[in-house]
Amino acid sequence: VSMGRTLVELFYDVISPYSWLGFEVLCRYQHIWNIDLRLRPAFLGGIMQQTGNKPPAMLPKRAEYMLKDIKRMAKYYQVPVHMSGGDFQRILATSSLAAMRFVTAIEMTNPQYLEPLSREFWMRFWSQHEDISQPENILAVARQAGLSAELSQKALEMTSSPTVKDRLKETTAEAIKYGAFGMPAVVAHYDGEPHLFFGSDRLELLGSVIGE
Repeated sequence: VSMGRTLVELFYDVISPYSWLGFEVLCRYQHIWNIDLRLRPAFLGGIMQQTGNKPPAMLPKRAEYMLKDIKRMAKYYQVPVHMSGGDFQRILATSSLAAMRFVTAIEMTNPQYLEPLSREFWMRFWSQHEDISQPENILAVARQAGLSAELSQKALEMTSSPTVKDRLKETTAEAIKYGAFGMPAVVAHYDGEPHLFFGSDRLELLGSVIGE
């Protein structure tokens, strides 16, 4: 971290639409605010399980509100999240574990691709409504993000290695240690302590806390 810059960590999972919103806003603000943004791919399923959280859409009134909320936020932030009622079932029916292991493998080997790759996973799942759980889908996402076939294949093979599995587990555990119970979890290291902000609608507050 360069002198006087605030380290801001974004713990995210590509299955989470609010993570996409938070990701895009922080990617924009990293050029405006005096921050070093660190992308931390983690596993939402693990966070939910270990903290005993339940998917918010399981409460019908909340699901109804979330649909409107995500539409409004997508429009406000100009992010192409296209959400419909059936998407809640789609989230529950899709495991993001393979995708997040792949993102983790790229983070460990070719971090310059982390931002475009993560974005393409969200694009595929949330904009194009296509699957992201099968190896062929994951390779298609990687191609879209500009990764070579060789690099993608190597990363795909790494997803079954203990190194990658452990790294994803450790990152997920770290998010929980900071107090995360869902995604996105944004942690700003300011004044010698970590400040946790949950969700993509607390970013003005984040700015205020770190003096931006």
